Amino acid sequence: MAEAAPASPWWARRMTAAFGAPFLWLVCLIYFIQGFRSFVWTAVSYQMKDIMKLSPSTSQFLVSAAFFPWSIKPIYGIVSDCIPIKQRKRVPYLIISSGLSLFPWLIIGLSEHLRSSSNLFTLMLIVQNLGSAMADVVIDAMIAEAVRSAGSEFAGDLQSLSWSSMAVGGIFGSLLGGYALSNLPINAIYIIFSALPLFQLVTCVFVKESSKGFDSTIDNAAHDHADDQNIDSAFAGQGSGESFKYVSTRRRKGARKKNKRRTLSKRSEGHEKHNKSVNLYSSLKSAFISLCTAFKQPAILRPMAWFFISNSAVPNISTVMFYYQTEVLHLEASFLGTARVIGWFSLMLGTYIYNRYLKHKKLRNILMFAHLGLAIITVLDILLVSRLHIQYGIADKYMVLWGSALADAINQFKMMPFLILSGQLCPPGIEGTLFALFMSINNLSSTLGSFLGAALTSALNISSVQFDNLALGLTVQLMGTLLPIGFLFLIPRDVTGLTS
Repeated sequence: MAEAAPASPWWARRMTAAFGAPFLWLVCLIYFIQGFRSFVWTAVSYQMKDIMKLSPSTSQFLVSAAFFPWSIKPIYGIVSDCIPIKQRKRVPYLIISSGLSLFPWLIIGLSEHLRSSSNLFTLMLIVQNLGSAMADVVIDAMIAEAVRSAGSEFAGDLQSLSWSSMAVGGIFGSLLGGYALSNLPINAIYIIFSALPLFQLVTCVFVKESSKGFDSTIDNAAHDHADDQNIDSAFAGQGSGESFKYVSTRRRKGARKKNKRRTLSKRSEGHEKHNKSVNLYSSLKSAFISLCTAFKQPAILRPMAWFFISNSAVPNISTVMFYYQTEVLHLEASFLGTARVIGWFSLMLGTYIYNRYLKHKKLRNILMFAHLGLAIITVLDILLVSRLHIQYGIADKYMVLWGSALADAINQFKMMPFLILSGQLCPPGIEGTLFALFMSINNLSSTLGSFLGAALTSALNISSVQFDNLALGLTVQLMGTLLPIGFLFLIPRDVTGLTS
């Protein structure tokens, strides 16, 4: 991630001149909404706990299933690359994704029956995440294409703009989410949030995109219009039997020629559709083969294997901790929202520290210390659950705040190298799709870690009123956090956090 771009009028004018105000607005809006999702997902957590009365393990399982669409992002990239809609490559998919993000929240907000059914509720969450993941892939592809057209010197600026928008969205979403839960009915939160995908859908209409074949369509329309004018002028010459016979003869000949032309046109359209189908199949096949070939290279496979292990081997029991914080510690929604705000600021601080001090260090060392730091955070959670901090006069709120702040900052020390290394490993020609695959590996491994956490919670008989074995579950999580350190040999020895 590039360092923050200068917030000056000159920079804004330069970006607007290069990309256009509608495109920049669309980028900011989509990433802002991605961050602002914390506003509504806090309500989802309380919905499952307080209204559906689900156990921690069931909630963890359903949330993990709901986020599965983020694990198949390359499919969206390949489809948007190879299957243009009405000669427009990206914007129609943004419109589709906006609709998929909009209607589930609106339906959830309006239907009390759906809010009480865990299966239907989860289905709506899956559809909503499908829309969000698709929008994420498409806007990333549009950014890559825009940078390719405007020049690589804008890459850092667009990246800073997108990540800053997401951070601002996350901060506002976390602040307002806690307040909304304390002052609004939960269905109103879903309806209010649905306004943002609706606004995104309307914004897509104003983004211009080059369309192949547009000129030929105009030419064909002009040709048909000229034919109609010729026929009309022929009819205008009717005044005697001679002229009428002459005009009728011309009309019959013209009709035969036009019918012949239409027959040839239909045949050519049939051939064109067949060729498009063949080209589409070839494009999809070629993209899939290139993706598999690139991914099987040891230089790509080994680092990605480590990142996969580092997430999937750690049982994620964050939902259980949410139940514990609200049911046992009795922490309010507004406070948990404040903790998330601190987490977002810590994420930005972690990014600054990484860019300023760590990016020239050996990648193995960065990742090792990141996992050691995450292990320390787990120890703090064990102390919180064991109530050992009470004897030192440390309040529960401070333990939660420190844990949230440190966890987000340290996670960024791990995420930043992943993003940089992923960008370096992508070969020319399939950068977008392969990068989406790398991100999907990260998302899929995190999902598997969440499923593992749900299984662990169920095995330890942890419920919304029974947390006796939570400290044991956190100890297992601690062991899983340390396990990936033993697999750091998969990371190339001399690679740094900046370049290989």
